[in-house]
Amino acid sequence: MKKTIKVMLMAFIPFLSACSTQLNVYRDVTPELDLSLFFNGHLEAYGIVQDFKGRVTRRFRADILGHWEGNNGLLDELFYFDDGEEQHRCWRLVKSGENYSGTAGDVIGQATGSTSGNALNWGYVLAVPVGGKVWNIRLDDWMYLVDENNLINRASMYKFGIEVGQITLYIRKVSDKPHRDLTAGCELVVGNDDG
Repeated sequence: MKKTIKVMLMAFIPFLSACSTQLNVYRDVTPELDLSLFFNGHLEAYGIVQDFKGRVTRRFRADILGHWEGNNGLLDELFYFDDGEEQHRCWRLVKSGENYSGTAGDVIGQATGSTSGNALNWGYVLAVPVGGKVWNIRLDDWMYLVDENNLINRASMYKFGIEVGQITLYIRKVSDKPHRDLTAGCELVVGNDDG
C-alpha cells in the first residue's frame, strides 16, 4: 500500500511543477530586484510559519545585516520566535548576472536561483529540527520587491514532494549602513585567485 501511494505521488509531482509560476513573467516588472542592493546594510523582517492546513504555528521577527564586496555577499540573520527560541543563519551568497547561489550552516548543499524583473526564485534544502529529529525540507522560495525598501518573501516547504507548510516574510530595508557588528563566525569569504 505504501509503495502504491509513493508511486502515485511521484507521478503527480511533475504536474505540480508544471502548474507553478514561471520566473520570466516578471521580467518587465519594476523596480528590478538586485540582492546586492536590497540586502545591503540594516534590514528588519517579520514573518509567520504555517502548517499544511494553513494554520499559523509560529511568528517571528528577524534582524538582518547585509554586506557585499563585488559579487560576494553575506546575510547575517538573527531570528526571534514568539516561543522564545532564537536562531542564527549566516548566508554566503555569490552573484553571477541574474543568477545567485548561496550556502548556510543549516542548508544542505547549495541554494540556487535567479532574478527576473522584481522577483527572485530559488530553491534549497534546509535541515529543520522537528521533535528530536532533523527533517530535510525542500524550499521553493520566492521574493518580490515591492519598492526599493520593501520586499515580500513567500516560501513553500516540501517533504517527499508534498507541501508541508509555508513561510511568509515581510522585509524592510532600514538603512544602507550597518547597525551592528557581524555575529562571531559570520564573515564574508571572497574567492582566492592565487591559483
